[in-house]
Amino acid sequence: MDAKLEALKDLASLSRDVTFAQEFINLDGVSLLTQMVESGTERYQKLQKIMKPCFGDMLSFTLTAFVELMDHGIVSWDTFSVAFIKKIASFVNKSGMDISILQRSLAILESMVLNSHDLYQKVAQEITIGQLIPHLQGTDQEIQTYTIAVINALFLKAPDERRQVGVESSVDILDCPLTEMANILAQKQLRSIILTHVIRAQRAINNEMAHQLYVLQVLTFNLLEDRMMTKMDPQDQAQRDIIFELRRIAFDAESEPSNSSGSMEKRKSMYTRDYKKLGFINHVNPAMDFTQTPPGMLALDNMLYFAKHHQDAYIRIVLENSSREDKHECPFGRSSIELTKMLCEILKVGELPSETCNDFHPMFFTHDRSFEEFFCICIQLLNKTWKEMRATSEDFNKSATLYGRAGTEVKMNNEEKLNHNSKLKSCPLSYFLQSSLEDET
Repeated sequence: MDAKLEALKDLASLSRDVTFAQEFINLDGVSLLTQMVESGTERYQKLQKIMKPCFGDMLSFTLTAFVELMDHGIVSWDTFSVAFIKKIASFVNKSGMDISILQRSLAILESMVLNSHDLYQKVAQEITIGQLIPHLQGTDQEIQTYTIAVINALFLKAPDERRQVGVESSVDILDCPLTEMANILAQKQLRSIILTHVIRAQRAINNEMAHQLYVLQVLTFNLLEDRMMTKMDPQDQAQRDIIFELRRIAFDAESEPSNSSGSMEKRKSMYTRDYKKLGFINHVNPAMDFTQTPPGMLALDNMLYFAKHHQDAYIRIVLENSSREDKHECPFGRSSIELTKMLCEILKVGELPSETCNDFHPMFFTHDRSFEEFFCICIQLLNKTWKEMRATSEDFNKSATLYGRAGTEVKMNNEEKLNHNSKLKSCPLSYFLQSSLEDET
């Protein structure tokens, strides 16, 4: 047994060398390793009970050698059997598994998902969301890192139709397979657990964990890409109703003139007046303001979220600007569209994560609707600065960079929470506006 253990230990070390790996693979060595993994727990069941530490080391070295050999990219991931996948998944599902075996098993699952669509489907069906959660709740940061890496891989490979969908209310999301990783309820569960047990844990976050959190942050924001690239259909009544709702909330427009021929023109005139106060470019048909992508319908989503969830601030901004002189107003509609576009650029919505970046921000893990909350903070910050500088409508195009700078200021401050009463709200951005105007003169 000692000789076999030493041989596996040497194999794990030598497999890092590409020349050795090529020779070992040519001798069908990878197949031998997978067979050992598939049959190991049954073949050595009695031995495992007697010599558990030794057995754990043997399996750990076997999996390590497998990982090192596969990292060379010589063998296709599509060649592995369902039995092997099930065995690796079982190591992840079992409680009390040896840390080194668990870590290598998670690494193998991540590679399977990333490198094969067929394996993505098979892996995702073998493990439930609830079975990954204990690994996030543990105290070993390396295991947490590999678990988030698996989550990211599943997130990245999830088909479009599985993104941002709901499940039946009678179904417990924790019992769902990992194909539901991009599900709204799954995101909420995972975000809360990661915030509590990873980000707010009483230990420093290392670079690899920071990278995986950054990747998760990017993939989460990428769920907004579809709305960002969707143009508004001016003929779609449901979409038009959102604009009506913005008007209703701002002006408490519950009652409308009767639909008689004599009042039709009056109603159109009233709508046009209110849409101008709301800051739309097209006062007659504001739906046309949302036909440019990006930001498309995402801008309208942000505006409605602000109006519903921060109603007092929304009404104040709209009424303040509608009561200013025309040249000093900061048009809510127009600035919201521009701000949404800038935030999409800052947060790189729709772009794949960088392989080297670790720029994650804890505040984006504190809220289920972090993008919308980020917008709400920035639009208030923008309006405050505009008012302080007494900017004019002529400055609007000149100061377009202000939106990006306002968003970057909030983001780079790297607060722990998306807090509307934080120092971000009180910090003067006058120098941002001033510099952007000076750059144009």
